[in-house]
Amino acid sequence: MSAVTGTETESAGTVRAPRVAEAPPPAGEPAPAAPRPSRGSGPPPAPAARRRGALRRLPYLLLKTATKSVAVAALLLVWETAPRLGLVDRTFLPPFSEVAGAWWGLVADGQLAVHTRASLARSFSGFGLAVAVAVPLGLLIGWYRPVADLLGPLLEVFRNTAALALLPVFVLLLGIGETSKISIVVYACTWPILLNTISAVRNVDPTLLRLAKSMDLSAPRLFQKVILPASVPVMFTGVRLAGAVSILVLVAAEMIGAKAGLGYLINASQYNFAIPQMYAGIITISAIGVVFNQFLVAVERRLSSWRVPAAG
Repeated sequence: MSAVTGTETESAGTVRAPRVAEAPPPAGEPAPAAPRPSRGSGPPPAPAARRRGALRRLPYLLLKTATKSVAVAALLLVWETAPRLGLVDRTFLPPFSEVAGAWWGLVADGQLAVHTRASLARSFSGFGLAVAVAVPLGLLIGWYRPVADLLGPLLEVFRNTAALALLPVFVLLLGIGETSKISIVVYACTWPILLNTISAVRNVDPTLLRLAKSMDLSAPRLFQKVILPASVPVMFTGVRLAGAVSILVLVAAEMIGAKAGLGYLINASQYNFAIPQMYAGIITISAIGVVFNQFLVAVERRLSSWRVPAAG
């Protein structure tokens, strides 16, 4: 037994001071109030801090949005006023308000939705197949020199052949159906992704490679932990280029033998001399390209979150 009364003895033999319980207040007396924190002491509540931070950033965000919108607003203003002032023939370039009315008419009767759905299905199918083929092939060619030596001459032959120049060949071999249109999109999108992926792998920082090899990483782990993450920024440059190409090439393909799609809408409107509807289709294609590019930028930021942002 311990010889010290009212204390606790630890296993090491040291004596801890006894715990003294606070005596309850006498009957009939109120309990002492808890001390109030002094004003300004401690961090502010999180919601209030976030609100203040958002208010401080609001002028900057408004200025940034206004700066980005100036050029577009100026273009629309010139587009609206130039035909009305007789600077251009409004038969061939109607005011923007007429084009907007035609666009809304196409939306109201459902034509725009039908044509947009057909174009997006073809474009995204070809783009997805191109990514699935070109990214692994580019990584393989960039990482293994024998594969690059084997396929290099073949790539040089086809990379300099324009996709639209091969469109008649695709139509002759695959017909005028969906297969030829998706195939031409795959062909056109493959080259930006493939060439940028090869360049990304071959231009990885040698310092990173030396550091990784000094840690005795195996080849698969080196590829997974160093090569692949370091290649993402340049690789996505090719992916974003391919996203724009997928829409542009498809529009040209839809002008030959298609019965639906934005390219068909533009071509049919031109032949029927429905000029506002033609410009409405062009605006729709531009809007789809902008939205798709912003989506790819967001995906790139997500996959490249490990990078330290540049100072300034």
